[in-house]
Amino acid sequence: MFKKFDPSNDVSTSTQVKSSVQRAIKSDIHESHTNIPEEWLDLLLPKKEPMTQYKVGPHLVLYCRNNEPVFFQPRDGPILPTLRLVHAYPQLVFQQVQVDQGAIPFILGGAHIMCPGLTNAGGHMPPDVQVEGVIKDGLNVGDAVVVYAQGKEYALAVGMMKMTSRDMYVLTFLSILVSCVYVSDYITRSLRFSFFHSSCLVHTYRRSKNKGIAIEVHHYLGDGLFNTTEIS
Repeated sequence: MFKKFDPSNDVSTSTQVKSSVQRAIKSDIHESHTNIPEEWLDLLLPKKEPMTQYKVGPHLVLYCRNNEPVFFQPRDGPILPTLRLVHAYPQLVFQQVQVDQGAIPFILGGAHIMCPGLTNAGGHMPPDVQVEGVIKDGLNVGDAVVVYAQGKEYALAVGMMKMTSRDMYVLTFLSILVSCVYVSDYITRSLRFSFFHSSCLVHTYRRSKNKGIAIEVHHYLGDGLFNTTEIS
């Protein structure tokens, strides 16, 4: 989305964000990243400092604080932080995932994140939890996530979930024919043995890994937005 972003060409209009809209933005951010206390959001987006909203193309809005890009929002998507903001405030715990090392060069080339990058060894996601007997997905479609990589300190991408964490695994229904042979030596005195053959059909499930797109990457290290320090 921001691979070739150039603010001098790609930004069309700008508007100062009203205080009511700014409150709604804070609420949306807190809903997407519940581990961030509201008082931290007040420090990030203080009422007295005006925010500016820039329209980027037909489907994207970029929010700036003192001309510095801090958040952005794709149409019908969640509000996402810029990587510079994530790096500047490491104490903020955004919703995050970790990919294995093999996914790093693909992400830095602008590719979306496939399921194996998260489900292979080295990948990590919030676990599914059981609440009152109902399994709740650790991640849901449309969730905003900050992407880290195995063995790396800083986040390398920001994106949106395209499937739930449970959907990254596929349950395959299997029917297995099990055959058993029994040897009976109940006629031991005459050294005669009897063989009995039996078979049964066993139904089971196999959990295999999905190979589809798990995260739609909107912003990554080295793209046009990352290289933009301010918009005037």
